[in-house]
Order: sequence, then C-alpha cells, then structure tokens
Amino acid sequence: MMPVADIIKEISQEEGNQVKYFEDLLEKIKKLNMMWKVLLFAFVVTTVQGRYENVNMKQDWWETAIFYQIYSRSFMDSDGDGVGDINGITSRLEYLKEIGVDVAWLSPIFKSPMHDFGYDVSDYYTIQPEYGTMEDFEHLLRKANDLNIRIVLDFVPNHTSNESEWFIKSSNKDEYYNDWYIWENGYLDEHGRRRPPNNWVSVFRKSAWTFMTNRDQYYLHQFGEAQPDLNFRNPVVVDEMKNIIKFWLEKGVAGMRLTSINHLFEADKDLYGGRYPDEPLTGKPGLGPEDYGYLEHIYTKDQEEVYDMVSQFRDVFDAISIRNNITRVMMTDANTNIKNAVRYYGEGIHSGAHIPFNLALVEDLDRDSDARDIKYAVDRWLTYKPLKKQANWLIGNHDKSRVASRFRPELVDAFNMLVLLLPGIAITYMGEEIGMINGFVPWSETKDPQACNTDDPVNFIQVSRDPVRTPYQWNNGKNGGFSTAEKTWLPVADGYEQLNVANQRSAVRSHYQVYRTLTNLRIRPAFKYGRYESLALNSDVFAFKRWYNDDTYVIVMNVGKTYHVVNLTAFDLVFGQLEVEASSVLSSRSYSDNVQANYLDLTADEALVLRMQI
Repeated sequence: MMPVADIIKEISQEEGNQVKYFEDLLEKIKKLNMMWKVLLFAFVVTTVQGRYENVNMKQDWWETAIFYQIYSRSFMDSDGDGVGDINGITSRLEYLKEIGVDVAWLSPIFKSPMHDFGYDVSDYYTIQPEYGTMEDFEHLLRKANDLNIRIVLDFVPNHTSNESEWFIKSSNKDEYYNDWYIWENGYLDEHGRRRPPNNWVSVFRKSAWTFMTNRDQYYLHQFGEAQPDLNFRNPVVVDEMKNIIKFWLEKGVAGMRLTSINHLFEADKDLYGGRYPDEPLTGKPGLGPEDYGYLEHIYTKDQEEVYDMVSQFRDVFDAISIRNNITRVMMTDANTNIKNAVRYYGEGIHSGAHIPFNLALVEDLDRDSDARDIKYAVDRWLTYKPLKKQANWLIGNHDKSRVASRFRPELVDAFNMLVLLLPGIAITYMGEEIGMINGFVPWSETKDPQACNTDDPVNFIQVSRDPVRTPYQWNNGKNGGFSTAEKTWLPVADGYEQLNVANQRSAVRSHYQVYRTLTNLRIRPAFKYGRYESLALNSDVFAFKRWYNDDTYVIVMNVGKTYHVVNLTAFDLVFGQLEVEASSVLSSRSYSDNVQANYLDLTADEALVLRMQI
C-alpha cells in the first residue's frame, strides 16, 4: 500500500502542486494517534477534492458564454433603405468580437409581412427580402465562424402570419391544412349578432378571436390578429415545427430561441364539453374587458402539455448536436412565474431547454427597487433552478425599457456587472454596453402593433416597445451611423451625437470601456467556475462575492442616491485590502487602487469590482 505521505503528495501535485500545504498537514497527522490519522486523512482527501472540484471541469461552449441580442431591423443598415439587414450585421461582427461577445442572437429574419416585425412569419424557410438573401445569411455564418462567434436565431413556434400559405389554405378548408390552426364557430347573442367563442383577450389587447368570412369561423390569436395560433394538438403541425428547427440547425446556426413557448397549448376543450371555457377575472382596478390583465390566463398559457413539447423539441436539438459533434443550444422564453419558468430546465425523464430565460432582473426590478430587491431577485432564481443547471441573466430586451431609462444612466455599469459577473450565462441587449437610452417615437411614427392596438394617441407610450428598438448609435454622423437613408424605419434617439460607440471607444472612461473590462474579467476561473454569496449591506448597497480557491472578488454597488460606508468583512474570509479591478464611470476610483475591506466609502451610484490581496 502506498504510504500516506506519497498519496498526499500525489494528490497535491495533481490538484495544483500545493505540496507545501499538504506537507504541513502531514506533520500534524504524524502527531496524532492512528484513529485520528485515518479520520484526518479522509478529511484531507475530501478537502483536496473540494478545493479543486472544478479545476478540470469541462464546460460546454455555451455554459459561460456572452449572448448579444440583435434587433435585426435596428442594428446596421448596409443598403441605405433605413432598415437594418444581414449584411449590416456581418459588417459589425468585429465589434462584437472586440467587446467579448461569444454569440449573436438575431431577432426573426424569416419572411414576414412585418405586422409585428418578424414575429409574424409567413415562410420559415426563407429570409425576409428587406434583410437580404440566403446567400447573405450563409456569408454571415462563415464570417462569424472565422471570428469564433456563433449565430442563434429567434424562432416563433406559437403562431404564423395570417398571410402564410398554411393559414390561407386552412382558412379555405384545404384538406391537409384544415386543422393547422384553432378554429371555432362562436355564437349568436340575443340580438342575433355573431360573438366570439369566449372572453379570451389577446396579449395585444381586444378579443383573441377574429372572424374569417370565407371559412365562417373564428380563429384564435393570442397576440395580434395577424398572428393566428397554430394547433399543437395536430401531430402534423408538430412535425413541421421540428423540420424547421432541423433545417436551420443543419444550415449551421448554433441554436434557436423558442419565444412565447408557454402559449403553445390552450386548455383541451374536450375536457369542457367541447367548448373553450371563459377565463376568470383578475379583479384588478382600472382594467376593462379589452385589457389583457383583465383576465386570469389559466386556459391559454402554462398548460401541462407545453413541457412535453419542449422535451420533444430538445430531442431534435440533441440529435443534431450528436450528429455534428457540437452542442446546438435550445433557448426558451416564457413570461410566467418562477415555478413554471424553472420547469423548462426539464423534469424527471423529460429533458428541457439548455437556457430557459430568466426574466427576474427584467420583470422584478424597477426604478423603486433597492439592494434588498436585487438580492431577492438574484438569489431566488439561483435557489429555484435545478442545482446542476446553468443560470442566465439579462437586464433588458427588445420588449423592455433600457436600463438607462428604466433606472437611470448612472446605474448602467452596476447592472452590467450583475449580468456579466453573476454565475452562469450573460445576455446583453444591443446598446446596453454603451448605456443607450429609450428613443422617443411619437404616435404618428409608432410601428409597434401593441401600441397601435391601444387606439390611444395619448397613453400609447406606456405599452409601446418602439422606444427600445430605435437604431443602434455607432457614431455622431447621419442617423448615428446606422444608415445613410433620409429616413430610418424608427427615428434615432435624441442625444446620439454624444452617446455612441465611437465616442465611448475613444474615451478613457466610458460604459463601453467598463463593459470590455468586465468581459475580460469574466474569463477568470473565479467567474467561470467560482462560488457565489450575496449580501444586502443596507437598503442601498448590494454586494456579491465570487471565489475560486484563493482568488476572491467582491462586486459592490450602491444603487441609492446617497453616500454610504460599508464593511465588506461581513463576507466570510474577506479582510484586509482589496484592489480595484473595475469601477463605474463616475467613480473616483480606477484600476489598481486599494480600498479597505472594513471601511469602504461609496458615493451614490458607485459600483466596483474588487479583488482580495493575499
């Protein structure tokens, strides 16, 4: 049998060559009786394994990646028509590489009449002509591959466009397509007027049912009336959706985000006497029968069948991953409660998505949120998600107000620190890395169907998504460098002359510079493999610790508007001096400055990444 000393030396050499550390422990073992020798030896071996449990962990390419969401119409226009396009995206791939992005995720680029700007697809196998051609897309894939950037596509399985060939044939009762959508008869009221089948309301307001004269029936649309819901209880529809996924994955995309996934199924009407039941009222004040929030949506989303369908879709991703010897990532988007959201990771024998979107930082935080709310939102997701699954973080998207507008510009760096340095996958919406603000889009230029459906030229702005979709701001030239057109599809946000990539790239301190620093920090073991602990040090100051072996970082942010002094030794094993690795733009501190763990003064909105000095 190998001597204890040799075993310990062998372990220590394998696990980081910490020979001196274990020789000291060996001397202590020699002084003990045999029973304690055995117990302490077991402890030493366990400690070695625990201290280095992740050193040789093999992570797949997506597990700590930075995903960058591009709203395709608004990123870069290459042909001067005022609309962003595929060649425009291709021309800016070097920028994504420069800021540390691993994956470019594109909003829908499939053929569409653009009533909801690509989320109403008329042909899933064809590129929208104003965005380019299939050859343009293939060129994008090749160049991205050369730069080691992967491309992920948005995929809308819940509904198509009402201009889709499938829907047109279904509305004409074509034998093959007859049951591809949800068709119902409706009823006549006491005045002999035709009425929708029930009280269901669209996410975009008003009835979720629209009457088709040629079919003499209503069709269901949980979103706009130009977006009829597919019938996922028809196996032919399911097979077609799987074929679409296969087509794009085989073409070379690294994955797809399946949006509005929890809307795929409605209640099974056969369980309710052959009629879809009314949804109950929420009782929320100030809402009427045409408002989505007026009803409790217990029959139109989060149905049990969805989880099985997600598992079936995952099987398609896995089969192609195995065939191509590289993981094709499945992402899912469901606006639902946390218990439902984490079920998309998979349960029991059912596999789920690689990345079920975590909307906690988007949905649960607002201008009035404090440090305790941030801690709750972050820790809650980490608590609810399955232990061995990766977390993911995003603070904005194409539907939600930008950080600089939803909170305030001074907190942009703090929230980028959250997204990029918390454990797991980071997702950045285009422009958040430079602190872009919402643009102003007047009623006369509003394009968003959700806003237009309010029929309200005064209050439409409360629901309009156009302000977060305004063109990307590259420089201080015409249209912010986005397009040479006389008029862009949405107006460029005011202030682009100062707030743009070119200005921030040349500045000594800027959100852009902070973002690049954070993406470089992110590749360190403490952030790739390390553990996590968080504290709300008071109502304004949130801090979290990431550590791996003896490499320890504390990220601290004052999200309040007043000065605070905090004691970071409230964290276990944080003491002495810490060195500044990154600081928010308005902070007086800069790289390599030293601070005391037991007495750290923070100005309003100041955020720091600190490294313990050992």
